[in-house]
Amino acid sequence: MKNRQYILYAVVIVILAALLYLQFRTWQNFDWTKLFQKNLGWRHIFHGTALIYFAYLLRAVRWKIFLRPVRRKASVLGLIPPTLIGFTGLALLGRPGELIRPYLIARRENLNVASQLAVWAVERIFDIGGFTLILVAAIFLPSKLRDFVDSPATTWEVRHWVHLTGFFLVAFVFGLFCAALLISYRGNAIAQWVEREFSHLAKNLGQRIAHKIREFTAGLNTIHGPVAFLQLSAVSVLMWWVIALSYKEVTMAYGAPMHAMSTTKVLLLMGSSMVGSMVQLPGVGGGSQLGTISAMDHVFHIAPRELTVSCGIMLWLVTFVAVVPAGLLLAHRERLSLRKLSAEADEAEK
Repeated sequence: MKNRQYILYAVVIVILAALLYLQFRTWQNFDWTKLFQKNLGWRHIFHGTALIYFAYLLRAVRWKIFLRPVRRKASVLGLIPPTLIGFTGLALLGRPGELIRPYLIARRENLNVASQLAVWAVERIFDIGGFTLILVAAIFLPSKLRDFVDSPATTWEVRHWVHLTGFFLVAFVFGLFCAALLISYRGNAIAQWVEREFSHLAKNLGQRIAHKIREFTAGLNTIHGPVAFLQLSAVSVLMWWVIALSYKEVTMAYGAPMHAMSTTKVLLLMGSSMVGSMVQLPGVGGGSQLGTISAMDHVFHIAPRELTVSCGIMLWLVTFVAVVPAGLLLAHRERLSLRKLSAEADEAEK
């Protein structure tokens, strides 16, 4: 397992190095001495951090709705520590730390780990759907982002890319919704078919895929009725809007050059950050910062470039790393080791 992680990290380092080279090769007059000399509005940084913590609270509320059929007495306050510790593990350990949160919740609520891993998988759909709903509304409904997209100053390539992204996200979420409905009603039959048809391609491949389908089916069964679905959807949309407001607060901390960044425009920054986060180093990031820096530079044409780099780093610190102090404090109070939890969660997942 460690050898595979080392290989993955090496590949990520190479990709990030190439992206950094391509990004800064065109910046002939980049002045590194000015990078951290901006007079930041720390009040906005504080507000952005507070909003991010509120988003973690909403994540705990959403998980409580998932637990309602099996643990009706589960409390939001009881789910906050696993949430903060889990995202701290993700920030410090990278993808291996993703499973800490469902593993801790399963231990705290005395539930099967597989059931909470299933909830975690279903939660991803609500994350994608909530963000997509906000972004698509900003792209296609009257808004400041729509004004930016249709502005004569916006290049045809940018307009085309934004609209294409909106259509793709709508199709993607609709496809996920249809697949989820199909698996919800025919999950076991689909798992049996996959197990039978794909078992000959690789050792236990069919069984592994079938297990994931059954796990996902179990997660969907935690949504009991249309009321729970609407509640989960509403919390997801609210959570991503709060995260957008946090991005907005951080950009406002940089003063006049960033005042044109409306909340709806910031959604494009969030999308760029999410795409970039696919290439991340534990505790360092990289892809997320490059995604936001590229969007500010090439899409919104924010100047000077030293400001976009500083803002990209600050966005990553506030939205991704700010949870670390609270998470480490809670882990220390409960005498938990993040690396040990990650290993235990990975073993339980297997």
